Amino acid sequence: MSATPISSNDAGEGLDIVFDNSSDDECTVVTVEGKDNAHLLMSLTGGFSSAGISVVSASITSDDGRVLDVFRVQTADGKKVPESQFAAIREHVLSVTASSSRSSMPAIYGIVAAAEVERLRPLRGQAASNDVDALELAAAEMAAAAAELVATEREIIALRTDSADSRLLQAKEAARTEAAAGLERKMAAMQAVLAARRNLAAVEKEKPKSQAEKLLDTLKPPAPTRAAAGAGSGSGSEILLQAFNWESHRQRLYRQLNGRVKDIAEAGFTAVWMPPPSDSVSPQGYLPRDLYSLDSAYGSEGELRDLITNFHTHNIKVIADIVINHRCASNQGSDGKWNKFGGRLAWDASAVTSNNPAFGGRGNPKQGDDYAAAPNIDHSQERIRNDITNWMKYLRNSIGFDGWRFDFVRGYLGSYCKQYIDETVPAMAFGEYWDSCEYTDGVLNYNQDAHRQRTVNWCDSTGGTAAAFDFTTKGILQEAVGRREYWRLVDSQGRPPGVMGMWPSRAITFIDNHDTGSTLNHWPFPSRNLPEGYAYILTHPGTPCVFYDHLYQEENNLRKNILELLSIRKRHGINARSKVVVKKSAGDVYAALVDDKVAIKMGPGDWSPNHSGIRFNGKELKLASSGYQYAVWEAQ
Repeated sequence: MSATPISSNDAGEGLDIVFDNSSDDECTVVTVEGKDNAHLLMSLTGGFSSAGISVVSASITSDDGRVLDVFRVQTADGKKVPESQFAAIREHVLSVTASSSRSSMPAIYGIVAAAEVERLRPLRGQAASNDVDALELAAAEMAAAAAELVATEREIIALRTDSADSRLLQAKEAARTEAAAGLERKMAAMQAVLAARRNLAAVEKEKPKSQAEKLLDTLKPPAPTRAAAGAGSGSGSEILLQAFNWESHRQRLYRQLNGRVKDIAEAGFTAVWMPPPSDSVSPQGYLPRDLYSLDSAYGSEGELRDLITNFHTHNIKVIADIVINHRCASNQGSDGKWNKFGGRLAWDASAVTSNNPAFGGRGNPKQGDDYAAAPNIDHSQERIRNDITNWMKYLRNSIGFDGWRFDFVRGYLGSYCKQYIDETVPAMAFGEYWDSCEYTDGVLNYNQDAHRQRTVNWCDSTGGTAAAFDFTTKGILQEAVGRREYWRLVDSQGRPPGVMGMWPSRAITFIDNHDTGSTLNHWPFPSRNLPEGYAYILTHPGTPCVFYDHLYQEENNLRKNILELLSIRKRHGINARSKVVVKKSAGDVYAALVDDKVAIKMGPGDWSPNHSGIRFNGKELKLASSGYQYAVWEAQ
């Protein structure tokens, strides 16, 4: 804490600014006391904003020409301001509020816009009174971001005119990139606000139907539905555990899991996703070699059979990770390239796609994305498909696997997956269709319809027989919780914004997996927000998949939270097709009702179903689970 105020150099009109890190658990408290003047609040909030400090809440007092303003502030990453930065930030704010002339028009615009944002932002713990307030706030935030970009652009023009040092110009160019990203983010927020207003207007226009109209509705033919043949996500009530991480091969996984089967069953899981079972060049199993050899780094074939039997005893389905886009050869062929395969499937270069030159492929051209690390298999050949089908039948009928997780399905046609599913009749089948979300200037777009549509199209290409991981929901969810942009959690039609909002029975929702999390960390979920991430997927439609690392993480009560949420999902029969009604979706809070049985709130903002007058069966709801930035209520 800094106990010594430092005043402005503007004689007779100084401000005392005191920083305090000890009186608030979450924020730095900044007290500003002194003589009031025109636009002082604008200057103060503008100074904080331009110093990279966010104002969480403010108490503004003005009396007889004096002000006593108390701000609760945080850094851009939601933490207290380090004491080492107090002096520099104080000096910066004082310079902005000083009465000496600052002639830079864009900077003045920026200060005014930032101040307008703080004037409009509700104090912490209060909600905007209506949608007009939300619209006004979004507009002010967008104006502030635009002003910052304009100011940076003008500074760059001035530097170029003065032939400034290239390093200084480079730094400003980087600042422009950040400012453009900030504006893009605020434009996305405005897009979400406008979409919410359109949805509200549409609801308001709906008139109650008469009894005659309701009777006519019952006589109408049912609306066409998507194909839903085959396995997909199983019964719709499945709860999936990914039972491994990237390092599980070091731990004799099959033995380890055998000791945890009862715990996994008691937690409420109905299925477990296992790693690739075959002999592999890489210990993780994703560079398979001899498909029929099931002695791997995870354990022996005998240990695998014992584990599957144990899972079945506890009524848990076992899903195999099927890696069939590519396969590693055992030897070099006559051309000196690695294309001579061993084991029961003794293929040669004719099984490898022709546009895979590093491996001398003599098959047909690739019909999907190339995987450069290994020979890509030509699924267009009937003999190859028959070999793969027979191997999968062996896994299903002899080893005991109940279903399939298809790896890297962008590498071959969905119609081939359909054939493999139709001929092996699994209880569950889902694919990894992973491509990039839509971004502008490095900022995740609000509208991700095109991204999720590509996943839905892949499911369609399998005839609806396969579900798919909902990467759209993951991308949006971690952006929403990590940046306090909870308005992202509803699309322009009022639905959940991922695949779960378009085809929930074919959406496998997840927070992290062996690629995105674990030790690879290709796209990790914000660690402190894991509890609210699981609160979302375990109370919403789709088929949720819990990551092994998270189930056994005691830190921050994550395991306790997950177990409570699993119990709530089972207790109320929440399933892949459950109905979601979004009640609020703003910057700091998301709230929804699920099946008129469960209510969920996420984010630091305030919301409660009981305070909002929501009742189930005429009764108030009771709190069922709570953790970092989430709460779930259920019917009594």
